[in-house]
Amino acid sequence: MAADRRAKADTLALRRQLISSSCRLFFPEDPVKIVRAQGQYMYDEQGTEYIDCINNVAHVGHCHPLVVQAAHEQNQMLNTNSRYLHDNIVDYAQRLSETLPEQLCVFYFLNSGSEANDLALRLARHYTGHQDVVVLDHAYHGHLSSLIDISPYKFRNLDGQKEWVHVAPLPDTYRGPYQEDHPNPAVAYANEVKRVVSSAQEKGRKIAAFFAESLPSVGGQIIPPAGYFSQVAEHIRRAGGVFVADEIQVGFGRVGKHFWAFQLQGKDFVPDIVTMGKSIGNGHPVACVATTQPVARAFEATGVEYFNTFGGSPVSCAVGLAVLNVLEKEQLQAHATSVGSFLMELLGQQKIKHPIIGDVRGVGLFIGVDLIKDVATRTPATEEAAYLVSRLKENYVLLSTDGPGRNILKFKPPMCFSLDNARLVVAKLDAILTDMEEKVRSCETLRLQP
Repeated sequence: MAADRRAKADTLALRRQLISSSCRLFFPEDPVKIVRAQGQYMYDEQGTEYIDCINNVAHVGHCHPLVVQAAHEQNQMLNTNSRYLHDNIVDYAQRLSETLPEQLCVFYFLNSGSEANDLALRLARHYTGHQDVVVLDHAYHGHLSSLIDISPYKFRNLDGQKEWVHVAPLPDTYRGPYQEDHPNPAVAYANEVKRVVSSAQEKGRKIAAFFAESLPSVGGQIIPPAGYFSQVAEHIRRAGGVFVADEIQVGFGRVGKHFWAFQLQGKDFVPDIVTMGKSIGNGHPVACVATTQPVARAFEATGVEYFNTFGGSPVSCAVGLAVLNVLEKEQLQAHATSVGSFLMELLGQQKIKHPIIGDVRGVGLFIGVDLIKDVATRTPATEEAAYLVSRLKENYVLLSTDGPGRNILKFKPPMCFSLDNARLVVAKLDAILTDMEEKVRSCETLRLQP
């Protein structure tokens, strides 16, 4: 029996039998069985169409014909490991270099964002000769053991914080210690990093790197104040460390105004290492680390080669090149700017109408809606957010939540998400919130039914 013809209940039963329960599904109370997708739409086994607001992995659109064609044609010719000389890997590296500051000119190709961040950690330690890492609270950088150790989002529920890991406050101007009324939140939050570094040094620790998502996603769709990264980089480099910008969720034009989200911090800011994944291959498993010549040479000086069986394969690089071609041909960066601005405007109108919306923040097609129980305390409306996402799914809109309180609605759709999609999604959001308010007057009493 073809998988798409198997009854949903049978597939779910098989999954429960064969797949670990720690591998969770979206909408676990009533999972959607998706059998195909195209552009910004996904379809279940009944042919029902859903608007996808979740999948930033399908960056230029699910099953984009030009990306599929590039993979198919290269697969028919050759797919082998990167120890053979081939045009695709150098062509791809050259194209990527054209999008980055000139200092970031050495590339390593891998299979996943987790592998990219693990390599970035190795590069930083070889270059600096130091061990310790500074990270932001609630950060998530990958599922490898080395990255769980530098991901407060994970390690706080596991073995706890290692002595070589130091956590700085998330630069959240809505919920953090320095909010929107602070005269200079960028400097204030950067000084918190300086304080963390000084505290570590007093204990005899030496800083290898500061890791940060250019726009913290798991932390709640956070937009760091402009100038924050430059100030942090100054403190970190003075301590002998390097700055690692994790662009795995937010790179490749998603922010609209720039190709890379770290560029929102100002034209003079350049990280020492940039990691990429997810959107880089539009669903194909490919990732990349870009760094400077000095960092790369320090790594090379160990005499130990870097080899990744599938990283940089002819097919992976053909796919990567196709994604860049589509971004340029379809002007998706400019599209993200216009559609994202429109969506932010619509959501801002909803904030005025519905008190449960405490904050709307974002840039391009990376947007968060912070749901609250109380305007004064900004208490996270966790249950309400879960209920709202479930209701949206019933209305054929796929959306997810995140943040420390699981109360942030995360918009990170494929880049082809349209103005009409924005209108429809916000109209459904409005209708559900209105219904919630009419039924319970205060959303505090809402609970998601099992």
